[in-house]
Amino acid sequence: MRAVGRTRGIRTDWQVASTPAPDHENETALGADQLADASQAAPGDLAEIRDRQVKDEILEDQRHPTQRHPLAARGLPIGRVAGVEVRLDWSLLIIFALIMLALGWGLFPYWHPDWGVGPAVLTAFGAAVLFLVSVLLHELSHAVVGRRLGVDIRRITLFVFGGMAHMESEPASWRSELAMAIAGPVTSLVLGIAFLWVASLLTGPIQIDPQRPTGAMSRLGPLATLLLWLGPINILLGLFNLVPGFPLDGGRVLRAVLWGITGDLTRATRWASGAGQLVAWALIGTGFAMILGVEVPLFGTGLVGGLWLALIGWFLNNAAILSYRRQLVVKSLGDLHVRRIMSTDYQTAAPDMSVRELVETRLLRTSQRAYPVLDRDGLRGLICLEDVRRLERDKLGEVRVGEVMTPVAQLSTVTPEELASRALDLLVQRGVNQLPVISGGRLVGMVSREDIFRWLALHEGARSDAQVGG
Repeated sequence: MRAVGRTRGIRTDWQVASTPAPDHENETALGADQLADASQAAPGDLAEIRDRQVKDEILEDQRHPTQRHPLAARGLPIGRVAGVEVRLDWSLLIIFALIMLALGWGLFPYWHPDWGVGPAVLTAFGAAVLFLVSVLLHELSHAVVGRRLGVDIRRITLFVFGGMAHMESEPASWRSELAMAIAGPVTSLVLGIAFLWVASLLTGPIQIDPQRPTGAMSRLGPLATLLLWLGPINILLGLFNLVPGFPLDGGRVLRAVLWGITGDLTRATRWASGAGQLVAWALIGTGFAMILGVEVPLFGTGLVGGLWLALIGWFLNNAAILSYRRQLVVKSLGDLHVRRIMSTDYQTAAPDMSVRELVETRLLRTSQRAYPVLDRDGLRGLICLEDVRRLERDKLGEVRVGEVMTPVAQLSTVTPEELASRALDLLVQRGVNQLPVISGGRLVGMVSREDIFRWLALHEGARSDAQVGG
C-alpha cells in the first residue's frame, strides 16, 4: 500500500503523506446522541450520521497535543531518483536483518549444504539489497506515473513494512488513481518475471527431484540462487498488493473503480476503507492462527511469521481508518483558502536577538509557540519552543536566535491562495504545527493546525445547528 507491500509481511504501496498522526486509531461505536438520530434516520442518512461522528472524533483528537506522523520528515536522505528524494527510515534495519537471518542462516544453507557461512551470508546480503531496490522501483513507478498525471510526489521513504511514496495531494480523477495504483504491482510482477528469465539463461532447465528437492538447487551458483529467490518474491509482492484492501494498491484500484461508478470520492473511500479493514482483520486472524500452530498455505506456521502477519494487519487497519478520516476532513475543507484562516496577528523575532530575550519578551508573555525571524531582507527562518529547549539554560544569553532557528530554505511555506487542505497536508507531512504564509516574497501571515481545526469545529457546529433548526 502506499504504505507497503507484503511478502511474508513486507508491503509496498503508496499513500498520501499527509495522513494524520494515529492518536486515536480505533473507531468507536455510535454514541447516545448519534443513536437517537439514527433511530429516526432513513437508511440513506446513516452514512452521513456516521461521517459526522468520525469528524467529531478527528476534532477531539486535535484538542490533544499533536504527534508527529510516524514517517513525517524522518529518515536518512540517500539521494534523488527521477527527481524524487529517497529516504531510508531506521526501521528498515529490522526487515534487512530479518531477510539476512532467514536467508543467510536458513534457506540458502538448506539449498547449499556445501556452502560455508561466508558464501551464504554474502548471497543473502545481495538478495536483501536487491529486494529493497525492487521495493524502491515499485514506489518509483507510482511516482513516475503520478507525476505524468499531475500528482506531485516529492519523496519516497523505505521503512520496515516496505515503501511509501508521499503524495502531496490525491489524484484528480479516478482514471489517474487507477493508473497510479496499478503501476506498482505491475512493476513488481515484471521484475519477478525478469529475474526468473535471467536465472533460466544462467542455469538452463532445472529438474527438481521430489525425493530430493535440494539436489538441483545445490548445483546453482550464488547469482542464480539469488535470482531464483528474488523472482518469486517479487511476484508474490505484486500479487499481494493487488489484494483489494485500501490503502494497499489493490484497495486503491477498488476505490478508483467505485469512484468511477458512483462519481463520489468520499463514498468510494468509505467502501474501500471498509474492505481494507476486513482484509486487515483477516490478516490479524490468520496471524494468530499461525501463532497457535495452524499451518496456513503460503504463510506456514509459527510464532514469528504469525506475529509479523498480525502486525501487518494492524498497520493496514489503522491506515484504512486514517485514510478515510483524512478524506472527510478534505471534503469538509472544500475550497477553503489559506487567506481565510491564516493569522496576521503574530509577533516576530530578529536574528541578532538573544534567545534569553526571546524567552523573556515572547515565549513567557504570549501563547504563540513559533516566531518568524525577520530582518530588512524579509523572512530568515523560524524559531519555536523546541529549538529553545535544546539549549542549556546558562547559554540562553549567549546564543543568538539566528544560530538556532530553522533557516527559511528548510521551511515549508504556503501562499494565501492555496487550499487549506494543502496546508494541512504539509503540516502533517512535515510534523510541524505552523507554516509561514508567503505572498510576493514576503511574510503575510501564519497558519497552524489549530487555525484549520478551529474552522472545522465552527463550520461543523454551524451546519449541525442549521440541520437541527431545519
